[in-house]
Amino acid sequence: MDLLRSIETASVHTFFADPPFNLGKDYGVNGSDDLSESAYLDWSKTWLREAVRILVPGGALFVYNLPKWLLQVGAYLNSLDGLTFKHWIAVDKPHSLPIPNRLSPSHYGMLYYVSGERPRVFNRDAVRIPIKRCRHCGGDIKDYGGHKKHLNPKGLNLSDVWADVPPVRHSKYKNRAANELDPAILERVILLSTDEGDTIVDPFVGGGTTAYVAEKLNRRWICGDINDCCCARDRLLPRLAVPSKSLRGRRPVSPAGCALLNSPPPGMS
Repeated sequence: MDLLRSIETASVHTFFADPPFNLGKDYGVNGSDDLSESAYLDWSKTWLREAVRILVPGGALFVYNLPKWLLQVGAYLNSLDGLTFKHWIAVDKPHSLPIPNRLSPSHYGMLYYVSGERPRVFNRDAVRIPIKRCRHCGGDIKDYGGHKKHLNPKGLNLSDVWADVPPVRHSKYKNRAANELDPAILERVILLSTDEGDTIVDPFVGGGTTAYVAEKLNRRWICGDINDCCCARDRLLPRLAVPSKSLRGRRPVSPAGCALLNSPPPGMS
């Protein structure tokens, strides 16, 4: 919270959050992932209020979580003045385990809101999906009802169901022991909602995926965590031309907490 409070009002272009899901997992010595439902929601509302405060008009807010929590997060965001709901994005989660008396959960959710009525940036062409072709004959896999001539040559419009994002489960592809998002999710979020030079904020940096993708796409970023940022730092340093000048780290929360930023926006204290 200290990190978010230090950011100037209306200075951030996209806010992305992939918070702990309150499933009792170990993310470090600071904080708890095993709160009561009311405590978890109260905590979520605290950082959501700050997220809304720091967004520029038309800025984007993305929250990635379980549908159980997103229902209540969405209800809270709907109660705030100045926000417009854009999408509930379903991110496919294959190979889920069966749960007694329930359908097998097979997706995570991601809420997408904008500050104000219209997004300041909505780069639809940057996230179009290539038209799938047969790897044997080279022909289209789908006939599109005979309307292919009307398709955009840049590709298909991205839908709000993302079934092409692989889970990051094997240790070979992870930058930390805890769960981690595939960079494809952040690439779409950032390309869709920002231009080069815009600022992205992620207060749950984890393995550093948001900062890694933002750096690759030439965006400014501010990321933090109440626990150690070593995994994120180790991932980012090879990408930075002058690490000692480009990556700044500080500890605003506790001896184990951290904040990382490549270029603070004007007004950040």
